[in-house]
Amino acid sequence: MKKLIVTGGAGFIGSNFIHYLLKNTSIKILNLDILSYAGNLESLASIEKHQNYQFCQGDIGDATLIKKLLAEFQPDGIVNFAAESHVDRSIDNPAAFLQTNVMGTFNLLQQSKDYWQNLSTTEKEAFRFLHVSTDEVYGSLGAKGLFHEQSPYAPNSPYSASKAASDHLVRSWFHTYGFPVLTTNCSNNYGPYQFPEKLIPLFVLNALDGQNLPIYGDGSNIRDWLYVDDHCSAILRVLEAGKIGEVYNVGGNSEKTNLQVIDTLCTILDELKPAANGKSYQTLKVYVNDRPGHDQRYAIDATKLKKELNWQPAETFETGLKRTIEWYLANLDWCAHVKDGSYQGQRLGLG
Repeated sequence: MKKLIVTGGAGFIGSNFIHYLLKNTSIKILNLDILSYAGNLESLASIEKHQNYQFCQGDIGDATLIKKLLAEFQPDGIVNFAAESHVDRSIDNPAAFLQTNVMGTFNLLQQSKDYWQNLSTTEKEAFRFLHVSTDEVYGSLGAKGLFHEQSPYAPNSPYSASKAASDHLVRSWFHTYGFPVLTTNCSNNYGPYQFPEKLIPLFVLNALDGQNLPIYGDGSNIRDWLYVDDHCSAILRVLEAGKIGEVYNVGGNSEKTNLQVIDTLCTILDELKPAANGKSYQTLKVYVNDRPGHDQRYAIDATKLKKELNWQPAETFETGLKRTIEWYLANLDWCAHVKDGSYQGQRLGLG
């Protein structure tokens, strides 16, 4: 691939993916992002003048804009990160999730398919549309078992339902039109540049401010945690060698309860940035009412990706979390700027 359009590239995973591509490839990138509350160009400040990077502010739901960008940039592929992504916010405002995740993905598919149909035979064969999705589309697991690519969809939140709908649209564009799509469904990402409404950055900042660390329910909900650079390497590998029309699950081999995540986070913070009062950050933990419809467990089986495409995560949860906390401690100004008064750590999604 020589040129990619990356949508949602000012968000958490998208910005990390752009950094990863510019560091490891010579691909030219056009970043399209609407710059909602979770999109922040400060995450890309260090590469904004890179010769292989350019930015356009806009909406994936804007058909005229998408058509224009495709005609002018002439990409070999599209990686679609653009999405509303926070479960709690989807409980409060599901309409925004349907608009972006469903209708936005539909428009991106439609315009991309029209562009692809006018390419030469060689260009058509090389083109890829990679849709980045989530393990939450599969619903909630019991105490045993793993999500695999054939797991039935059973979304339980407005967010996961909107992503499930977008996944089905992507699949249908392949089966109906022969459009060369790929889909990745990943587990919980963490790492640099994550908006501090999500568990790990929120709890790091709360702890540093001496604020409570609110644990939903009894803290027993389980997620498989994936360091964001490992996710980026997987996406690039799927782009390079994935079979069109296929789905690839991406997981970090790191199942943890929320309570285990918080305990590990507090232990690392106690080491790296001891509290001024001499107490462990563990003392800030409090238990609060659970999230409505909170799925008990997610866990990914990434065997297909590992066996067919020879991918493995490089980080354990402990090494990745330490890297993440070190990044936030070194970039507290970034954290202050991205919140910018719009979000102050308050609980969302109470229904």
